[in-house]
Amino acid sequence: MDIKFEHDLKAAIRTIPDYPKQGIMFRDITTLLGNARAFRRSVDELVQPWAGQKIDKVAGIEARGFILGGAVAHQVSAGFVPIRKKGKLPHQTVRMAYALEYGTDEMEIHVDAIGKGERVVLVDDLIATGGTAEGAVKLLRQIGAEVLAACFIIDLPELGGADKLRALGVPVRTLVAFEGH
Repeated sequence: MDIKFEHDLKAAIRTIPDYPKQGIMFRDITTLLGNARAFRRSVDELVQPWAGQKIDKVAGIEARGFILGGAVAHQVSAGFVPIRKKGKLPHQTVRMAYALEYGTDEMEIHVDAIGKGERVVLVDDLIATGGTAEGAVKLLRQIGAEVLAACFIIDLPELGGADKLRALGVPVRTLVAFEGH
C-alpha cells in the first residue's frame, strides 16, 4: 500500500477527542464512509492480499463491521454473516463471551450461518485491545469456520489487538495505524 493512500485515508477519518470518555481519541470512520473514493479504496484494499482466493463468507462485527463487511462480501462475491451482541439475532445462536476493557460481554452468530470448513474473512472498522475480534475468531472456529484473515481499517498497535489475533494463527490486514488509544 502506498504512503499517499495511507495519508489520504487518515485524512478521511475524523478524530474526536475525549469520546466516549476523557483521554480517548475516538477514530470516527463515518467521514470515510461518506467519502466515496476513500470508502471504495478501503474496501478494495482490505482483502487485497486474498484476492483470487476462495472466500465463502465475510463475517462483520456489530455495527460498523456490518457496513464494511457487506461491501467487502459484495466485492469478493461471498455471503455476509453478522456477528451481533447477545439477544439480537432471531434464530438459534452460538454464543461466546469476550473481554472488554472493563469487564466482559457476549456475542452471537446464527448456528447455521457458516458451514464446516467454509473460508471466512472477519471484518471490522478498528482493532484496539483485540478482545472483541479474538472472541469473534473463537466463535467462528467454534462453528467450524476456517478463519482466513481478519481485516480492519484502523489499528491501534500500542494496544496489541492485532498481535493477539496473529498469536491465534490469523493473518491480520490493517490499512492505517494511529498512535495512542
